[in-house]
Amino acid sequence: MTTFDEREAAFESKYAHDSATQFRIESRANKKLAIWAAEKLGKTPAELDDYIKDVIRADMKEAGYEDVLTKVAEDLGAAVNMQQLRELYSGFLSAAKSEMTES
Repeated sequence: MTTFDEREAAFESKYAHDSATQFRIESRANKKLAIWAAEKLGKTPAELDDYIKDVIRADMKEAGYEDVLTKVAEDLGAAVNMQQLRELYSGFLSAAKSEMTES
């Protein structure tokens, strides 16, 4: 294996690791947002797991997190606007990233 091949393999490995880490961070943030929204919606503990799964499924529709925010905004109705959700989600992303780097 040449130095170039080794370097290419190392970059591919780092990219795969970084992508997997970002996915886990976004999944944690989605769960935090779902829990927050479920509390606002008055979901029971029994309904919470299903709601979290619904929010996570919403994230699979498109790249990025706008689909998650749209789902939660539709569920909450006029109680919250998209800008508030973006700010809240940004905080959840930061918290999730901190949790991932600590563990």
